[in-house]
Order: sequence, then C-alpha cells, then structure tokens
Amino acid sequence: MVRINSVHNKEEDYEFHKSGCIAEDFTPFNEPEGFYKQGKSRLGMQRYQCKVCKKKTALTPDRKRSTTYNQKRSDVHHLFAKLLLSRTPVTRTCEILEIGRRTYYDKLEFLYRRCLEFLERHETKPLQKVTFKEMWLSTDKMIYFLNNVRQKGMGGSRYNEVEESQFPTHVVVSADVLSRYVFRSDVAYDWDIALDTVLQREDHLNEFAKKYARYPRYSHYPMPPSKNDTQSVSRYFEELAQIERRMKYIDGLHVGSTYTTVAHLWLIKQLVNATEWRFVTDEDSSLITSINRVFTKEIRLSDAHRFLCQTDKTKTRKQAREEFVQARIDLNHWGEMRGIETNSLRKLAFLQLQELFTHHHFYKKVSTASRTHLEYADNPILHPLATIDRGLRSIDCTTNLSSLDPKDIAALMMNVNDNATNTFIQQIRRRLSILERPLTTARGDGKSYIYSNFNPKYAQMAITILRTYYNFCFAFKSNGTRETPAQRLGITDKKFDLKDIIYLR
Repeated sequence: MVRINSVHNKEEDYEFHKSGCIAEDFTPFNEPEGFYKQGKSRLGMQRYQCKVCKKKTALTPDRKRSTTYNQKRSDVHHLFAKLLLSRTPVTRTCEILEIGRRTYYDKLEFLYRRCLEFLERHETKPLQKVTFKEMWLSTDKMIYFLNNVRQKGMGGSRYNEVEESQFPTHVVVSADVLSRYVFRSDVAYDWDIALDTVLQREDHLNEFAKKYARYPRYSHYPMPPSKNDTQSVSRYFEELAQIERRMKYIDGLHVGSTYTTVAHLWLIKQLVNATEWRFVTDEDSSLITSINRVFTKEIRLSDAHRFLCQTDKTKTRKQAREEFVQARIDLNHWGEMRGIETNSLRKLAFLQLQELFTHHHFYKKVSTASRTHLEYADNPILHPLATIDRGLRSIDCTTNLSSLDPKDIAALMMNVNDNATNTFIQQIRRRLSILERPLTTARGDGKSYIYSNFNPKYAQMAITILRTYYNFCFAFKSNGTRETPAQRLGITDKKFDLKDIIYLR
C-alpha cells in the first residue's frame, strides 16, 4: 500500500558520449568540469556537451516541470477527469474524447499520479504540522463485484475450465466524523505480487506461519507430496490446477480484508498526529480486530474509545421518515415534561443522554474469587436524534468509559454516527461507473455487473482520484458555511479545482 501510493521520478539512462569516447565514464553529475553548458531545451531543461567528443545531450524534464512530456493527447486531461467523475462509462468516454482504450487507461494512471503528488503537497505535509486533541475516525467497508476476465491469449476452446465470473472485492474507507475528510480508501487487492511461494515451500504450514497468508485462496504454491505426506497425489494435482488456472486471468490476488484494514489504520496513525482517538464502526469483526491491534496501547490507557453504530437497513424510506418525525416529537415532549425551555433538538438530545447515563452503562462488573473487573455488556441504546433517510440508529461503546461522568459520555455519544463514510461510499457508487451498483437483467432474474471493473488496480486509482477531488474540490454547506472537507479539517484555506490537481498549480 505504501508502494502504490508513492510516486518517484523515472530514472533516465542518459548517453552523454559518442561511441569510443575516452571520457565515457564522466557525467555532468559526477564530473561537471568535463562538460559545457549549451543552454536549455524548449522544455526548460539543461543541455550539456561533452568537451571530448562534442556530443550534446538534453536532460529529460521531471514531472514537476512538464505535464505534457511523453503524454499523447494532453489536451483532453481536464475533460477526461470530469467525465471520469461523472459516472461516464469507459466506452462513452472514448467516443467523446476520440481516444482508444489503451489511451484511456494511460490517462487514468497519469491522473492518479497527479493526485498522489497533489496529496503529498497538500495533505501529507500540512498534517505533519497539525496536532489534533481528539480525532473522530469513522471506518467502514463496501463490497463491489469484480468481473474476472482472462488475460490476452488465454481464451478459446483450449481453456474450457473457468473460474468464478465475479469476485467480491472489499474497499476500506476511513473519514473524519466531524469534517468528513477521507484520510484513506484502499482496495483489498494486490496487483503487483511476486509469487515466490515455490521457494518458500509453505504448502503444509499453518496459515499464521505463511509469508503470503494475506492471500486467502492462494497463500502457497502446491508442492509434490513426500513419502511421509498424508496428502494424496490427486489432491496435489487439484490444487496445482487451481493455481495454474488462476494465472491465466487478470494479474494480482485478493488480500484478506483484515490484513488490508490493519495496514490501512496503521498508515493513518502515522499520518495523523492525535492525542486521543475515537472510532466509529459497525459490528464488522475485521474492523474491530484491526483497531484493537493497531491502537492497543491507546485503548489500554483510555486514550482511544471504540463505538458501534448500527442501522436497520431493512427499513423502507417511509418507515425511516416516520421514525424521524416521531423522534422529534418525543424529544420536544421530553423537554416540556422537564420544563426545559429550548427548541434546539441537539441540546435536548444531549440533556436526555446525560440523564440516561446516570443509570445506564455499556459495561458490567464481573466478580471472581480474587478480584472484580469490568467487561463489555453488549447493552446498546437508540440515539435520540434520527435521520430522515435511515431513521433511528443503535449506538454502543466497547471500551471502558467508567472513569467519565454522564455529561462527558453524553458529549461523546452525540458525535457517534457513520455519515462521513456513508457519504463518500455513496459518492463512489454515483460518480464512478466501474463501481456503480449492479443493474437488473432484462429477464429480471438476477443482477448484471456489466459495467463493473475487471481490474482492481484501476478501481484503486479511480477511488484515489475521487477522494482527492472530494476532499479538496467538493464543497458542501453545513452550519451556514460552504467549505470543502480539507477546509473544515484545517489543512487548507481555499477550495481547489481539477486544474489545480492536474497541473499542480
């Protein structure tokens, strides 16, 4: 994940001398005295001439000096980005821009690299200078189905054995609850792997001992059974056929979602300087396990707390709206019964929670022969503030809050929601055609993933492009102001546009 989110200048192999030059070991970098400076090229790069053989050589511009070097159809970059973020299918984009599919994916990779460079300048460096007293992080996963296709030359009647037509692929998203800034969005897929399991000989080890255990289905390369092996020869050939068949399809392997989430959270921990952490997730075991592993010390010292937020997704929109209206009525009635003179639903909700936590606890006391300790009680409550599209939500806390007063616990619970990740996931579905929801087939007997992406490599690139645009260019109105998530987080004071990202202005 560090590798695919880093950009490095291409190392050029320059020829500064003619064949047979006696100074062929000299370069302008190690022996500048052996060269004349012959002005600059039309792209602004220095031109050198060898003093012995008189050969002239101009340096290649780096990515910061030229956005058009080695780029065909550089005039379509801005329109390409707008079409990509407007859920325009690949074929329609190629027709509008009059480019081929190969050029389309070249432009996608170019824009992805530009976004990484923009994030390095406007995200990584500013976050190193900021320390947050309290960071509220909402983490969630979405699943899209990958269209599994064969590599070129692997089709036809000779390859009758096929793999599953669709693979469920996980995307892990983490965003700030308060500003809705999306810190990371990672696809659980490794498209640049080196299958050296033949050298490791790990086919008979436990999963936890394997180097490639993060690949659930292909964590080892099958080895022929030995004399003392209990594996049959037929079983060996079955496993060998499976992995050889997989190699005929698109490059890369799916990674276990827990491995991806652990790395995802660890990288956020290195990126963000925070004194205390607050996590909001659903009951996904991979998310809970990852938080416990990455933030073990902080949880033990009560510097980190983990909250659960659950919504009943079987409700209709009508039922959700009815709950929303009824929750407002109940809050106002509760305030009138206690003589509270305010029309602020948020203030009423806070006071109601404060009263509730004088007797309600998310933990229980367990007594043993030697001592008494606290355990998670699995005792959730309904948040008094409902939403118009999802109704009431259930909230809980799995860490120890016994040292806090009811007022402090109520203040924490007021912030427990998953709106930040839900909003960004909806943006993924609505803005990226390769990750949109499945369509109903013409017969009406199932779902069709006709527009679904066939290579998670490009899904990762598209989501990163969308994340950059969403954080720095997409302003939304809240509390009377219209700002981008980056402005609300406090790492920038202006709204950017796509041209700022493409041309690094």
